[in-house]
This record gives sequence, C-alpha cells and structure tokens, in this order.
Amino acid sequence: WAEDLRKRIDADQDVAQELLIGADLVGEAAEGAPDDTSAALEAWATRLRKAGGAPLRGSTDAAQDVLDALDEPLAADARRWQARRFVARYPRVLPLQVDRPLGRTGAWYEFFPRSTGPDGRHGTFADAEAHLPYVAELGFDVIYLPPIHPIGRTARKGPNNRTSSGPADPGSPWAIGAAEGGHTAVHPDLGTLEDFQHFRARAEALGLEVALDIAFQCSPDHPWVEEHPQWFRHRPDGSIRTAENPPKRYEDIYPFDFETEDWRALWEALRDVFLFWVEQGVRVFRVDNPHTKPFPFWEWCIAQVREQSPDVLFLSEAFTRPKVMHTLAKLGFSQSYTYFAWRNSAAELQAYMEELTTPPTCHYFRPAFWPNTPDILTEYLQTGGRGAYTVRLVLAGTLASTYGIYGPAFELLEHRPREPESEEYLDSEKYQVRDWDLERPESLRELVRLLNRIRHENPALQSNERLLFHDTDDEHVLAFSKRTPDGSNRILVVVNVDPHHAHAAHVDLRPDAFGLDADTRYRAHDLLGGGRFQWPAERAWVHLDPAGLPAHIFRLKPYQPRDETHFDYFV
Repeated sequence: WAEDLRKRIDADQDVAQELLIGADLVGEAAEGAPDDTSAALEAWATRLRKAGGAPLRGSTDAAQDVLDALDEPLAADARRWQARRFVARYPRVLPLQVDRPLGRTGAWYEFFPRSTGPDGRHGTFADAEAHLPYVAELGFDVIYLPPIHPIGRTARKGPNNRTSSGPADPGSPWAIGAAEGGHTAVHPDLGTLEDFQHFRARAEALGLEVALDIAFQCSPDHPWVEEHPQWFRHRPDGSIRTAENPPKRYEDIYPFDFETEDWRALWEALRDVFLFWVEQGVRVFRVDNPHTKPFPFWEWCIAQVREQSPDVLFLSEAFTRPKVMHTLAKLGFSQSYTYFAWRNSAAELQAYMEELTTPPTCHYFRPAFWPNTPDILTEYLQTGGRGAYTVRLVLAGTLASTYGIYGPAFELLEHRPREPESEEYLDSEKYQVRDWDLERPESLRELVRLLNRIRHENPALQSNERLLFHDTDDEHVLAFSKRTPDGSNRILVVVNVDPHHAHAAHVDLRPDAFGLDADTRYRAHDLLGGGRFQWPAERAWVHLDPAGLPAHIFRLKPYQPRDETHFDYFV
C-alpha cells in the first residue's frame, strides 16, 4: 500500500481513497497490537482518515506528510501487526539458534596444562601461560583445556590406565573432585582461580579464546558424594555404582543418576557449573559424553545458560549413533565431534561430507573435524608416518570450517599405541604428565602454522557451504573445492589419501559447477607448496607423494596474460 501510494503521489493522482484504505489497514493492525503500540497506530489511522477526507485533488501535501511518517519505525509496527486472514501457520514454533562466528569456523588446539612444567614436573597455569605464544604463533583460535579441577585420590588411575597408582601419579583429570573442591574448583597443583583468570586474560590478549572441558561425573572423593548421596545410583550393598561400559570399568568415576527423585536439584547444580565458569569469562565449553545424559536436561540447561549469555558455545563430544548426535545438535549444541577420524579413503570422505553438507543435516549440525584426541590414535596415524599426519591435518582443516588437534602429540607425530589394535596412546597424558620437546626436528609445526594462515586468508575455507567434489582418475586422490558466494575466493584442494605411495591423477575442474569460464585459463597458486601453474578451465594434472607434500591447496584466479600494453610507460 505504501509503495503504491508513493507512485500515485509522484504521478499527481487523487489519493484520497488510498489514504482511507490505508487508514483501514493501520486500524486493523492496531486491533492486534499490544496496548502501547495499538494507541500509536490508531493515532496514525485517524490522521490518514483526515487526510483522505480532504477535498483537494492531490491532497498531496497531507499525503506526503503521512507517507514520510510511515517511513519511520511505526511503519514496521503496522507491518508486524497487520491482519493476516489467509495466512497458514506451522503448528509448532521452531527455535532458531544464532551463534557468533566462532560457532561456524575456528581452529582448536587441545593441550594438558599439567604437561607444560619444566623438567617433567607438574605444570601450573603460569607454565601453561608461557606455552600460549607457541599456540598463538601456530594460528589457532581456541585453546581447549581438559578438566582443570581437583582430582580424586580414591581408586586413582596409574600410568596407562593401571588400576593402581603411586603417590606421585597425578590421576585422570576426568576423575573430578577431591577435598579441595569439585566442578567449580581449580586443581591446587595448577594454581588458583586467580591464576586461571590471568591465564585466560593472557590467552585473549594473544587472540585465543579459552574453552573448558565439562564432564558431569564425580570421583569418589567429590564433595557432592557426601553432600548429595541421592544423586548417585547405589548397589544392593549400599555402595555407589562406578561408571561402566562393559567390559570396561572406570573405578575412579561415579556417574550421576539422572532418574533420582531429587533430579531438579541435580539439574540446577549442573547448570550452575556452567554459569560459574561463564562468570569467570569462559564462553566456550566442550561437553564430555553428552549422549549419556537425558535429552530434556540438555535442552533445558543450554537454554538456561544462553538466556544469561547468548554468546556461549557448546561442543558435543558424542561418538555415538548418528540420530543421537543429530538430536543433541537440535537441542542446542553448537558443534559436534564426528566420525572423521575413521573416514580414510577418498570415497568414504566424499560420502561423509556429502551427508554432512546436505539438507536438512547442514541446517542444524555443525561438524568439527579432529584427526586425533587424547582418546583416539587411529590405525591410520599409527602406521602412516609423517605423510599420514600431513594428510589428516590438511583434510581436517579444509573439509570442515571447524577443526582441531590434540597437541603437542599431533604435531610431534606421536604414534605409539598402548598395545596392538588399541587406539589409546602409550603413556597417555590422561594418566601421567608428559615432558614434550617442542623443538623436535620432525615437528609439523610449520605446516600447522601455514595451514591456519591459509584458513584465515581464504574465506572460502571458513564455511561448509558450496563444497564441491571433483572427479579424479585415481581412487586414492580426493579433490574438492570451496568458494565464496561472489566467487572472489576459489579454493581447490587435492589430497593423496594413501600415506604410503605416490599417486598422480587428472582432476575434472567442473567449470560450470565451480563458476569457471570454460574459455578462460586460470592461474593456480599452490598455497602449501608455493608452485604456480596455468590451467585451462576443464582439467588439471597433479602428482602427490607422501614422502614430500601429499596435498595441494590451490587458489584459482583468472589468468590475465601480459603484453606491451601493461608496460608502465605504454602510451
């Protein structure tokens, strides 16, 4: 109505009837609006009626006044509350979650603060703070810390998950709680809460955001065990049931009983753990095994936290059935771990990414790709050598807009399993302090730094949208591309996923789908290796050797051949 009225006024037409029609529209909107808005709309409707009743053909002065006024915020109220007689409405109101950019893209680095001390001693937050420039130099966005709370002494695990421990063994950080406190306390060997605050402030000064691991479980020494025994499941003999995943048993951990009659108090206490750390300035949480807790709890808890701090992000560490992982995403988790670590062949990787980036999954599930974690050392990494680590790093950092590594184990190529056919690290940091030599010559730190710089400089890699796979004539060579909506940034990634042998392949550039001009040649700059090539838009050839660089990350731009007219003094 307003748009048509504007045109009629410009054409010097009689708009009296149009003003009266507008008065009716605004009056109907006033009937459905809240009281204060309704009064303002009714006042405008009255003014429109008066202007429409003016005898002048043209009444344009009065009409123009009304039109100008409707450009103000009140016009938005009229649109918002206008009568909708024939509008169909979906029977349910669907929640819409809007996260800050870090929820869409970011590079995470996990490390154990207790392994940053000199000469192999237990590190402190001050020691970990000295480690931050190293991580910042590598180009990461998020520092992720395993649980930083007091560790129980009862049934404490020894090195390599032994059920017996010595007085010097630090135990598992996931056995949370001791006489010094529980989920809102800091392990005394790490320092104080003030030391943590100083650590976080230093990280932020370096451009790093701190993420904390939240694991809702207790050691037998957690204060809640004595204060709230009803929050735990008891055996017939009165003892509390330890965590189990038969045949595995976790003697140092008590799981919560979410079916307790005192569930409301339990829920509130767990919510308050998040809120406590939010008050300390933490806005990112990695949640341990959320699939073992009730869905209604997560839906309620995440909403409660976000009501106070909408910028909080939650990463779900749920390696479980796809439907469960997807449900957790729908309940509010910002990101999720994935099966990436076990997708090795080119065909497996393409099928998995197409699953993750196809509607409706891509509308609610944001994948985070981790080639390793403290729990996961895959056979591919155990046996593939340096080439395998390079392949998995490049794939994680380019296929997914969010990726992470557990270091320094990853960049130092730690590959020894605890025993054959195990994915557990030998001498795992989960159970002991490690003394890492960051200057080892075989370190991948320079490649990690380069990859993160490439990610920061190329917005196409900061999204999972517009992912396109390209055919190759070798089953071991995976090729895919990403581009920005306007096509100003085009990235083509080609990876040899066989860590043991060199492979060569032709790559179909798919010019129509990739937004290339079939009649134009393109300059391909290898951002990893530094080479520059000229390609036709249809096809390219690559040779990739895991003994060197088993991957290319090409940035494609139209090739503009130079001639004498490009010379500075050409007239």
